[in-house]
Amino acid sequence: MHVLTDSVAAESLLAAFVSRAGRDDPYPVYRELLRLPVLPRLGDGSFMITRFADCSAVLRSPDVGHSDDVGGERVADWRDHPSLLLFGTGLLGLDPPVHTRLRRIVSGAFTPRRVVGLRPAVAAIVEDLLGDLAEESDFIGSFAFPLPIAVIGELLGVPRPDQPPFRKLARDWTQVLDVTTPRVLARADQAALEMQSYLGDLADERRARPRDDLMSALVADPDGLDQDEVVTMAALLFAAGFETATHLLGNGLVALLDHPDQLQRWRSAPAELAESAVDELLRFDSPVQIARRKALRPMTIGDTEVAAGEKLTVCLGAGNRDPARFADPDRFDLSRADGGSLAFGAGIHYCLGAPLARLEGQVAFPALFDRHPRLSLAGPGMRRVSLTLRGYQRLPVTTG
Repeated sequence: MHVLTDSVAAESLLAAFVSRAGRDDPYPVYRELLRLPVLPRLGDGSFMITRFADCSAVLRSPDVGHSDDVGGERVADWRDHPSLLLFGTGLLGLDPPVHTRLRRIVSGAFTPRRVVGLRPAVAAIVEDLLGDLAEESDFIGSFAFPLPIAVIGELLGVPRPDQPPFRKLARDWTQVLDVTTPRVLARADQAALEMQSYLGDLADERRARPRDDLMSALVADPDGLDQDEVVTMAALLFAAGFETATHLLGNGLVALLDHPDQLQRWRSAPAELAESAVDELLRFDSPVQIARRKALRPMTIGDTEVAAGEKLTVCLGAGNRDPARFADPDRFDLSRADGGSLAFGAGIHYCLGAPLARLEGQVAFPALFDRHPRLSLAGPGMRRVSLTLRGYQRLPVTTG
């Protein structure tokens, strides 16, 4: 298709992007958006950034901050909602210097040593879940969702008998990332309040009787987090941890089953390909598709002049399919040499839990196909209707 330059063509592409079909499969639209010479504007007025180099530069720029449109324009009073307040006042919604202080405190939980130390626990959780996987089941509900919830619970020190309710609470709460209807908000607010109550009690218990877990580390930090900061941090770890890992597992399973030659390559050399395979799964069908930012000062992005205060929609999914960065970007290749995608963002807001999500993928997929070598899809999956997060709500599979 020829290079598109007129605004009518851009508007047509953006309409396709936000449509249901575009959300189900945005990659054909991305291919055309990447050819536009200037940044198009979405319906909310934000500039849409698609090229890998531009996305990376924006995410790393000190002239860019977080958007303050928590919950979207339909929720002007977002601070009145506990579910939205947790997102807006936590690491995901803060800029330096507050962000710098909080990130430094929690970053010690995700050092290579601590993450590697979690491998036996992750492997044990994977084996337990695989043992319970029925011959016909929903892969998301039976495996991809409970695995990261259990891993984050293990990291924080939530006792295993207390972890199951967090599955529903976390899902109800994070639904506001997609939809902000009164019904969804009410359910999310109730879930957020229940999570805050439990995590607040756990923080108090760890102050009195510390253990070797992240909650104990958060309440004991010498710089001091107040109670609200501790609870917000712990809750956001649940949200960020399960959203990314759940969709990595669901999207990754579909990609592998759609490319049996690549699946066989990984099964033939599970340890050798583990790192590059998970990186390719993340690039090929990224769990997080967009990041919202705001220009703090006038800046130039590509050939487009952007004024201070302008909203920016950074399209990670498009950047990860940019042919200027990745050779043959629509090809799925588990041994791809040109790695380094935007799946976890970039700059000061690079996802803290990236090493943990990668570990879960590296452990889960080889174990899954070792235990169930004939695993296959049992029907079409139901995708989550979202521009921000790309994944499945349900994914029927059969082990026979």
